[in-house]
Amino acid sequence: MHQTTPPSPEEGGPGAADSRGMDQAYLSLERELAVFLRRARASSGEMARAVHPELEAAAYGLLVRLEDAGQQRATDLAAYFGVGKATMSRQLRALCELGLVSREPDPADGRASLVRITDEGRARFTRVRDARRAQYVRKLADWDRGEVAELARLLHQLNASAEQ
Repeated sequence: MHQTTPPSPEEGGPGAADSRGMDQAYLSLERELAVFLRRARASSGEMARAVHPELEAAAYGLLVRLEDAGQQRATDLAAYFGVGKATMSRQLRALCELGLVSREPDPADGRASLVRITDEGRARFTRVRDARRAQYVRKLADWDRGEVAELARLLHQLNASAEQ
């Protein structure tokens, strides 16, 4: 089981400051997120290539979103990920060319289209996502299930605050 009680200020926990007056909790958060994000980028690249050898890492997240939320407009996807329309258009074009997503006219607005994951895209994505989840289960096997749920809750909270 992992330590669930945060360190006290004397141990470098919340409220502790270094000799420059910097809050150690935020410095620690920055350091751990930097390592986590670097590893996540590398993992996304591997997973993208497992879905399709020509799929770029950033496009894997689009498949995650489309599988979770269903069909959407490209502008909604761009807003969700915080990227420009041109970037989103380029990534979606590549996914369409690979046969992983398709565009259909939006019945609510004939000028717009809805992007959806194709059956082929879903099959490839699901195979890779299932393998990734199995890795999480193995890597976190010694964690208490409540700790896993708490980590998921905190990451959700962090992601939600980034949307504001």
